[in-house]
Amino acid sequence: MSLTFPNLSRSYDEASRRIRFVGYDGMSQISFFIDAAAISGAPPGTATAEATYLAAFDSAVGPIHDVARNAYARTGKSMYVLTAADFR
Repeated sequence: MSLTFPNLSRSYDEASRRIRFVGYDGMSQISFFIDAAAISGAPPGTATAEATYLAAFDSAVGPIHDVARNAYARTGKSMYVLTAADFR
């Protein structure tokens, strides 16, 4: 099967400064985390950081999902942390 993203929910984890989202390969759930700095230059710890990071994620969701699909196709793991290097 191929990786799909039917659930568009995402959440921000302040402690790790990552946005979490999930994909599915059939019935298997694949967890993805993307470093907030990979998609936004907003300073961490500010009152608007979470909203800024989530808005940046939403505006680039297509390319983010493409990078996630490529990462999954290479290794087939159940969890990934995407960084700026993955988007080059």
